[in-house]
Formats: sequence, structure tokens, C-alpha cells
Amino acid sequence: MKKTRLLIFTFVALVSIATTAAAAAEVLNFRTHLSGGQEVPPPGVVVNTQAQGQAKFQLSADGSTLHYKLIAANIENAFMAHIHMGPAGANGPIVVWLYPSTATTPGPVGAGRTDGVLVEGDITAANLVGPLTGASLSDLIAQIEAGNTYVNIHTNDGLGDPNTGPGDFPGGEVRGQIH
Repeated sequence: MKKTRLLIFTFVALVSIATTAAAAAEVLNFRTHLSGGQEVPPPGVVVNTQAQGQAKFQLSADGSTLHYKLIAANIENAFMAHIHMGPAGANGPIVVWLYPSTATTPGPVGAGRTDGVLVEGDITAANLVGPLTGASLSDLIAQIEAGNTYVNIHTNDGLGDPNTGPGDFPGGEVRGQIH
């Protein structure tokens, strides 16, 4: 009887350890839908656009890399895209550059229409900027899980005044909270 109890206890302990290890190695996925209606423009600016987007993120099993894919439709003149830190309804600082790459350099203005994958890449702790400079990737993940991050795509036609309509919203044309 004691042997049976010991065997059952050992079996339960092993199953518990295996389940915990499998959960720890679980890959995390995050996503967002971007639209103009989620942008928080400056006073007097109305973001009227048919552009939309999707951003998908997958954290590697070891937590060292966050793979991303940013897809856009009906958007003109995209020249920057970022992850910002901030709640829904409020603007916040850039914490990761996504487009044209994770380098902190905007792309060309007036680049024309995009329909499809805008950019795909990998984020590591070395790519964190602004308030997350020098932080670990787990700090970004904590902000994402708290609902405190969003993606936006910035557009610029390169002509005269900003915010003249679709394809010319340098502050952001489409946005979506990451969840």
C-alpha cells in the first residue's frame, strides 16, 4: 500500500513538473487591428481614412526575440511605423521602430500605395528605445500584457502642409492597441 501511494505521488509530481515546463516554454502571440478611428490626432485634425492594418507578434520560446509582421491595406505614403507605450485613447512615446526596420530612421515620404505586408522582422532588447532603452524584452512584454502598447503607421505625402488627408498624417494614420 505504501509503495502504491509513493508511486502515485511520484507520478503526480512528474506530471506537475512536465506541465509546468511545457507552460514555461509556451510561445506567446499578440495582435492588433489598426484603423484610423483609433488614432488620437492633435486638436483640429480629423483622421478620415479607409486605410487599415494588422500587426501580429510571436514571442520566441526562450523570450529573447519577438517576431512581427505588419500588414497594411488601402494606405498611401507609409514612411514610419512603431510600437508606442500608452493606453487606448492617449498618445505615448515610441518604444520600438517597426518600419522601415527596427533602425531608428524613417523611410522615404511620398512612397505611394501599400496593400499587403509592409514589413516583417524580429525585435530584441537591443531594439528598445525611449523609456525602454536598456530594458529587457520582458519589460516590453509586460507592457503589452498590461494593454499599454499600440502600433501605428505614420504617413507623409512630402508635399506642403501635413494632415491634408489620407496618405498625409505624419502623426499617425492608423493605430491599434496590442493584445
